Amino acid sequence: MALERIAPLAYRSECVEDTVSLGGLVAPLLREGDVLVLTGGLGVGKTHFTKGVSAGLGDDHPVTSPTFALMAVHDGGRIPLFHFDLYRLEHAYELEDTGIYDVLGYEGVCLLEWGEQFQDELCDEFLSVRIERLDGDPDVRTIGLDPLGARACELADAIDAAVLALSR
Repeated sequence: MALERIAPLAYRSECVEDTVSLGGLVAPLLREGDVLVLTGGLGVGKTHFTKGVSAGLGDDHPVTSPTFALMAVHDGGRIPLFHFDLYRLEHAYELEDTGIYDVLGYEGVCLLEWGEQFQDELCDEFLSVRIERLDGDPDVRTIGLDPLGARACELADAIDAAVLALSR
């Protein structure tokens, strides 16, 4: 893995495999009730990160973007993973129809793609995972962690420590 720590809670991914690997590194640190809000433009690697998390939890089912289903459940691992894609939602009242309130913060782990537009309606505590392309190179990404709440800070610090340990 060529994932590089460029600052506290900030990383540089050179390829898709790095983004998937980071998700795999995060998976053992997750516990039921954790919420991750994945942000970034189209095609930056949010679903690739989710693939790594799912595999790291022990689920061997394929992970695809749930854009048209809005939610996918990956429950073949240590704890269930609820993967939401909120891209097509325009209003907060539409969240109810996704089933998000049945699992958010209680069961398994929730990964929310495009959740930033509704984060005030969703929960009080989450870890934002920002994935952005660097100008000039279509393969290079920066991945930043922005925790909100005590558990999210604990998780972000554990992820940072795990990435640091890999680089030694």
